[in-house]
Amino acid sequence: MTELPQIDDYKNIFLKEIEMMDVRAPVEFSQGAFPHTLNLPLMSDDEREAVGLCYKQKGQDKAIELGHQLVSGDTKEQRVTVWSDFVKTNPQGVLYCFRGGLRSKITQQWIYEKTGIIFPRVKGGYKALRRFLIDELEKNIEIIQPIILGGRTGTGKTILLNKLTAQIDLEGIFNHRGSVFGNHVSPQPSQIDIENQLSIELLKLVDADITHILFEDEAPNIGSRNIPISLHAKMKQSPLILLEESVEDRVEIIFDEYITHSLEQYINSTGASAGFNKWSEQLTTALFKVQKRLGGERFKVLDQIMRNAIQEQINNNDSTLHKEWIKRLLVDYYDPMYDYQLTKKTDRVIFQGNQAEIIDFLNKKAGIS
Repeated sequence: MTELPQIDDYKNIFLKEIEMMDVRAPVEFSQGAFPHTLNLPLMSDDEREAVGLCYKQKGQDKAIELGHQLVSGDTKEQRVTVWSDFVKTNPQGVLYCFRGGLRSKITQQWIYEKTGIIFPRVKGGYKALRRFLIDELEKNIEIIQPIILGGRTGTGKTILLNKLTAQIDLEGIFNHRGSVFGNHVSPQPSQIDIENQLSIELLKLVDADITHILFEDEAPNIGSRNIPISLHAKMKQSPLILLEESVEDRVEIIFDEYITHSLEQYINSTGASAGFNKWSEQLTTALFKVQKRLGGERFKVLDQIMRNAIQEQINNNDSTLHKEWIKRLLVDYYDPMYDYQLTKKTDRVIFQGNQAEIIDFLNKKAGIS
């Protein structure tokens, strides 16, 4: 087997968003991977399992022999053709397996034999890339100086956040809006994928000498995933800016995001009828989850208003009735909870105002743009 090159400039891979080919089995890829990566496995899940069992029972040589038997003939030809297409489309790319060992070496060799192209493999594979990102995440958390954007529910914090460069949108990375109503139609990424993406975004900002970074005020968990403990601990001690909007504007922001845009996502995903049903079901389910906190009578009133609004959409294609339960939920549930939580943070508040005032403050006082 020809000795072909390896690369270990992990930082450059992530900063330049180099396309990667992951030749691990699909089950490994689903547990954690990286952005700009395509899973083109050397072995299927079943093939990998069979080879692993053979390794335990008969040793490495027999396992390698079985692997070559399973991935041979038309199967081998099909996989090498797919790899070759990737290589030709992404000439600056790289490939990796779990530890940068036999699987990526075989893939690299077969690509070379078919195309004559020397396509580099990552030294240490997925494990080394993952270790690099974990170490960089902790190192960069120590370096950065977060500024936290708070404010009542519906003030449009994420909208403001995404108008700036020196920011990290945690809810975007976590694919969740951060409340009981915050599910998207697509599932949340794995915890590993979230940590990888967060580390890469921090890496890019710090590499650009941006250390004052705006984050939205978040609980330790966003949906069913966790903010790294060290980052959340630092966020809890960081200066706080409060975004202020009228109740009427907040109702419109919530309506636009959770009613109009959310319904569009569901319809685009599963079709008009199924999408509407899934969307309306997640609304009623989310309200039910806060039933105890609302209290029985208040829950019954809001639940009925919500169901009436859903029925009005069905009957007359009119969604404006949703604004009634949104306003009541904001004023009677979210605002009192926010006021209580803010009493524990008042010493950290350095500014408060509307969107334009906050952007001006950040530009002039914190160097965030």
